[in-house]
Amino acid sequence: MRILVDADACPVVSIVEKTAKKYEIPVVLLCDTNHVLYSDYSEVITVGAGADAVDFKLVSMCQKGDIVVTQDYGVAAMILGKGAYGIHQSGKWYTNENIDQMLMERHLAKKARNAKKKHHLKGPAKRTEEDDKRFEKALDKLIILHMIYQSEL
Repeated sequence: MRILVDADACPVVSIVEKTAKKYEIPVVLLCDTNHVLYSDYSEVITVGAGADAVDFKLVSMCQKGDIVVTQDYGVAAMILGKGAYGIHQSGKWYTNENIDQMLMERHLAKKARNAKKKHHLKGPAKRTEEDDKRFEKALDKLIILHMIYQSEL
C-alpha cells in the first residue's frame, strides 16, 4: 500500500505525510512543472505541465490497495476502477456507491455555470483548522480499515 497525492495546490500534503509516517506508509506526491515540491519523507514526481498530465500519471501508477488523495472526481472514478481507495481533501471518501452521484453533480454544476452569462465565482471557502482535523481523522480511519481488511485476506 502507498498513498498517492494529486499534489498540485493540495492543502493537505503535510497531514498526509504526518499520518503516513505514523503507519510507515510510503507517499508519492505528483505535481506538474508549475508547482515546486520538496519533501523529506515522500517521493516527489514532477510531470509536464500539460492538461491533466498529473491525473494521467497518477492513474497509471495507481495499483489495487493504494490510497489516492485527489479532489478530482474523474480521477477518483478511475482509481476506484483499479481497486484503489480514494479520499477528497475534505475527508470525504470516494466509493463505488457514491462516485456516480458525485460525477453527476459535477456535470450539472458545470452546466449551470456555463448557462450563466456572467460568472461570479468566489472560489472555495478558506480552509480552516476544523477542515484539517476532519481530513486527518478520515484518512486515519481509512488506513486502519484498509489494514484490517488486508489482514483478513
